[in-house]
Amino acid sequence: MSDTKASLKPHLKTASQLALQKRTQALRKKGNILANARVYLSGPMDFVASRVEEKRFGWRNRVAEFLQRSGTIVYDPWNKPQVTGMPHYGKEDEFSTSKRKNWTYDHTENGDRIRAKLCDQFWPTLHIDLRMTDTADFLIAYCPTNIYSVGTVNEIVVARMQHKPVLLVTPPVTFPPHDALESHLRLSKDRKGQRLLAELVKQAPLRPNPEAIPSMWYMALIDAHYFFDGFGFAKYMKEFGWEAGALDEHEKKFPPKRPLLPYLERLDKKIPPRYDLEWDEYIENPEWLIFESIAEKSNLEQSE
Repeated sequence: MSDTKASLKPHLKTASQLALQKRTQALRKKGNILANARVYLSGPMDFVASRVEEKRFGWRNRVAEFLQRSGTIVYDPWNKPQVTGMPHYGKEDEFSTSKRKNWTYDHTENGDRIRAKLCDQFWPTLHIDLRMTDTADFLIAYCPTNIYSVGTVNEIVVARMQHKPVLLVTPPVTFPPHDALESHLRLSKDRKGQRLLAELVKQAPLRPNPEAIPSMWYMALIDAHYFFDGFGFAKYMKEFGWEAGALDEHEKKFPPKRPLLPYLERLDKKIPPRYDLEWDEYIENPEWLIFESIAEKSNLEQSE
C-alpha cells in the first residue's frame, strides 16, 4: 500500500502543477498578471515645485489608482507602508525638507554634531525607500530632465542591479515663461535684461528637452522597451474621474508617442517580449519575474 502511494506521489504532484499552469494561463487570458505584482513609484520629491501639491495631486496618485484596479500592490514614498512595531519609521512629508535648513559647514564640534544629527535623521527615509525598491517586482520612475533627484537614480540603480524592469517616463521639457521673457526683452531692446537672462540660463541651467530624450546613463541602465515620453492620462480621464491639471495641459501640448498607461494595460494581459540584438528578434523577457500568489496556489491545491 505504501509502495502504491509512493508511486502515485509524483503523478499527483505533476497533476497539481498542470492544474496550476492551466489556472495561470486562464488568469493571464483574463488579464490579471499584475494582481500578484508589487510596484514602487520612484521620482523626484525634494526639488519639485510644491511638495504639498505633488503629494496630493501628483502623478503617483493617478498611477497608483490605475494599477490598484488590477490588484497591484503599490509602494508610494509619499504614503509609505507602516513598519511593524515602528509606525513612524521613515515617514516623509512636505515638512521634511525644512529640517535641512539646519545644515551647516561650520568646522567645529557643534558643526559636526549638527551634520551627524541630520544624517542620522534622514537615514530611515533612505532605508525604507530602498527596502520598498528591494521588495518590489518592478519600478515606475518619473524622470524629467530638468529636476534634480538623487534618490531616484539610487533606486533605479538598485532595481537594475537586481535585474528588475524599470519603466521610465521622461516627458518633454520646455520653458514657456523663459521664451516669453526672452521675446519681451528682445522686442523692448532691453540689452541688460537680455544679458542677465542669458547668464541665468547658463547658471540654472535651463535646458529645454522638447524631444524628451533621456540621459545616456539611463539608456545604458534600462532596457530599450522601458522608455516612455508621457503617461497617456487623457484616455482614462472619464473612467477614473480625474480633474484636469498641469500634467494634462502638458500632455495635451505634447501628446505622448509612447504612453505608459496603455503599456501597463497590455502588460496586465501578457508579459511583453524584448528585442534581442544578438538574435535580431523578439524573445521572452526573463526580467518580469512576477510570482504566483502563495494564497491562491494553496487554495487551488486544496480544491483538487
